[in-house]
Amino acid sequence: MNRRDFIRYLGAATGGAILVPVGLSGCAVAPTGDKSISRATPARLAYGSPAPRAHANGDGAPRMIVVFLRGAVDGLNVVVPHGDPEYYRARPSIAVARPGEPNGALDLTGYFGLHPALSPLLPYWESGQLAFVHASGSPDGSRSHFEAQDYMETGTPGQHTTRDGWLNRLMGYLPPSESPLQALNVGDATPRILSGHNVVANLQTGRAATRPGLIDQPRMMQAYGPLYEGDDAIAKAYRDGIAARRELMAEINSQEQQMANNGAPLPNGLSMDTARLGRLMRHDPRIRLAFLAVGGWDTHINQGNGTGQLAGRLSPLGAGLATLAHELGPAFNDTVIVVMSEFGRTFRENGNGGTDHGHGNAMWLMGGNLRGGKIYGQWPGLNQAALNEGRDLAITTDFRAVLCALSERHMRIPDRALEKIFPQYAAGSKGVPALFV
Repeated sequence: MNRRDFIRYLGAATGGAILVPVGLSGCAVAPTGDKSISRATPARLAYGSPAPRAHANGDGAPRMIVVFLRGAVDGLNVVVPHGDPEYYRARPSIAVARPGEPNGALDLTGYFGLHPALSPLLPYWESGQLAFVHASGSPDGSRSHFEAQDYMETGTPGQHTTRDGWLNRLMGYLPPSESPLQALNVGDATPRILSGHNVVANLQTGRAATRPGLIDQPRMMQAYGPLYEGDDAIAKAYRDGIAARRELMAEINSQEQQMANNGAPLPNGLSMDTARLGRLMRHDPRIRLAFLAVGGWDTHINQGNGTGQLAGRLSPLGAGLATLAHELGPAFNDTVIVVMSEFGRTFRENGNGGTDHGHGNAMWLMGGNLRGGKIYGQWPGLNQAALNEGRDLAITTDFRAVLCALSERHMRIPDRALEKIFPQYAAGSKGVPALFV
C-alpha cells in the first residue's frame, strides 16, 4: 500500500486530511476499560476546501508552526485515558485523577481527558480548534533521545544518513517568494528539522531577541561582505542569510515599538517567545513556517499527577500555546500548530515516582480551521497484550501520516513533492499499514 492509498485507508478521500476518531465521540471505546475496541469507520479531521479562504485581513496564506517537546513528554498524562481502570492500576501515584476529583482531568470525550494544567487550551477544544492524535509516533523503536529526535526531525526513521530536515525540504515546495524570510526558528541555532539548502532565520529567545547581535554591527558587515561577493553557493547563502536577518530585525523592532507605545509589556517565559512569534506571523504573511523547541520533559523522577513536576511544565506550555493562538489573530485561521515529541513514556510508573522512555505518544493539533474537538487515531488499548513490548503504549499512527496529510491539505504541497519531503515513508510504506490496523 502506497502513501496515497494509506491516507485513503484512513479516510482522506476528499476535502482534507482525514484520520480516524476514537473515544466516545467517535468509534466506540468501552468506558468500562474493556480491552475491546471497535474498528473505527473513517471520519474527517482537517480543513475545508483547499481553495483560499476569505478572512478579515484578506490573507489566506497557509502557515505551519511545529513545537517540539524535547525529552519525551508523557502523552498518557497529557491526554488521559481516565475511562480505563488499567491506567490507574499501572500508575498508583502519578495517574491524573478522574474528572470531577481534585486536580482531576478535564473531560474531553467521556473516556479521555486533558491534564488540568492545560486548562488554557480547553476553549480551543470546545470551539473545535484543538485535536489530538493518540497512539502516534515513530515506528522506529529507539529509546535514545538523540536518535529519536533526529529521526522525527529528518522525517526518515531509522536512517542515520539523512542530512536535511523535513521542514526545510518542505520549504522548497512553497510558492516562490522574493523574501528570504519564509521560515523562522525560535532559538539560537538552526535545529535539525530546519537544516538544509533553504534559508532559515533564527530568532533568539527572551529579551535577547530584540537586541542587535555581533553580525548586525556595521564593522562586521564591512569585514565579511567582500568575502562573499561571488556567485558560488556559499556566497549566496551568506547574502540570503544576512537579508533574512535584516528583515527579521526590522519586523521585531517595529512590533516592539508598537507594543511599547501601547504600554503592553511582554509576558514572561515561553509566552514571551510565542507572543512575539504570533505577532510576527500575523503581520508578515511571508513567514510561512516556524519551529520552536521546549525542553524538560524527561520525567524519570517525581513526575507528579495533576500537580507536581509535569504539571509545572505543562502550565507554561499551555499558556504559551494559547498566547500564540491569540497573537496570531486572524492568521490563526490559516495556521496549523503541531506539537510533537520524540517518543512517549512507559505505561507503568517506575520506583521513583516517574516514567521511563517509552514508545507511543500523542500529537497535538491546533488551528482555526481544524476539525477539532476529537481524539484521532486508533486506540490500541492498555491491557498487557496490547502494550508495545509489554511496557509502552503501542503506535497505531505513524507521525508522518499526520504530517503528510497536513502538508498536502493545509500547506497545499503537491502530492509528488511529498515523496521528496518524506522519501522513506513514501517509497517504503508497503510495510507500514500493519502498524495502523
